[in-house]
Amino acid sequence: MTRPPAKARFASRPGDPDGWIRAADAPPTGKGAGEAFTARLTIDITPELRGRIKVAAFRRGITVAVMLRGLLDREFPSSEGDQP
Repeated sequence: MTRPPAKARFASRPGDPDGWIRAADAPPTGKGAGEAFTARLTIDITPELRGRIKVAAFRRGITVAVMLRGLLDREFPSSEGDQP
């Protein structure tokens, strides 16, 4: 009897929690400094606001993610004092 094939994993994770935390400190690999590591942000908004955001992004010819990243970058510019 043969075993079923192993499921392909979407992403590998470090086995221990400390390794997982340190994984964010890994040096960039081939991407720009700002694109090397991203973190997901989830917010609750009304369906009406979501629709307005999607329409605005479509009219600008960009994705919602790109538009909101630009908005957040303008609203919260990086400064010397922000870095640990």
